[in-house]
Amino acid sequence: MLSHPQSFIMSNFWIEVIGVTAAVLTTSAFVPQAYKIYKYQISDGVSLTMYFVMLVGVSIWLVYGILLGKFAIILANTITLIIQLFIIYQKLKHLKTRNRKF
Repeated sequence: MLSHPQSFIMSNFWIEVIGVTAAVLTTSAFVPQAYKIYKYQISDGVSLTMYFVMLVGVSIWLVYGILLGKFAIILANTITLIIQLFIIYQKLKHLKTRNRKF
């Protein structure tokens, strides 16, 4: 039989560990894409629309985290915002370079 949710108490430390773990995993998901763009200087498979939408969403999550004062949300979304800005910048740079060739 499942216990009542109030009978399960988790310390703030472990709650923060869960949040930071989720932050590390979700943020690091963007690193391989950023690294590949940096290493090969090719961003053909990158959807600019998807990254702009994600950028807006991450920005809102960042504001939400700041308003709540939640470290894991602030950290994850700040780092993700930086990575996404890098990817968008590289994509726009590559589009500009490609358009000059034609």
